[in-house]
Amino acid sequence: MRVHLCVVGRLRKGPERALIDDYLQRFDRTGRALGLGPAAEHEVEDKKGGGMEAEAALLSRACPGGAVRVVLDERGTVMPSPDFAGRLARWRDDGVQDLALFIGGADGLDPGLRASADLALSFGAMVWPHALVRVMLTEQLYRAATILAGSPYHRD
Repeated sequence: MRVHLCVVGRLRKGPERALIDDYLQRFDRTGRALGLGPAAEHEVEDKKGGGMEAEAALLSRACPGGAVRVVLDERGTVMPSPDFAGRLARWRDDGVQDLALFIGGADGLDPGLRASADLALSFGAMVWPHALVRVMLTEQLYRAATILAGSPYHRD
């Protein structure tokens, strides 16, 4: 199952970029044998200033047709890591070819895009900078792969 991170904004070199690249590389290595990955980032920017609606259109174009759509949103479901791993495994086992994970910009995600999602996922009630959400999401993807692989990386 291919994983697509559809995100608003471009990350330049820096500590967040280094962490994301590291976790995506780890996910690809660990997930390959499990039928997970590869993971690809699709960074979009609304250079015309159209707001959330314009960002939603760009994000939707970056998403493969037929993909399971997951939005990262503070109003979403808070899910323990083993449950997230189990959800990924169920989608994979159900024959899902593409999983798209959406992270919005400074104003969040367009309500229409949120409503069209198969799942809204939250990292808690606090609002996080989108660069840190990307780091946390890529780490959770890697953690999910290690959980499914039976690796000792995740400890309860």
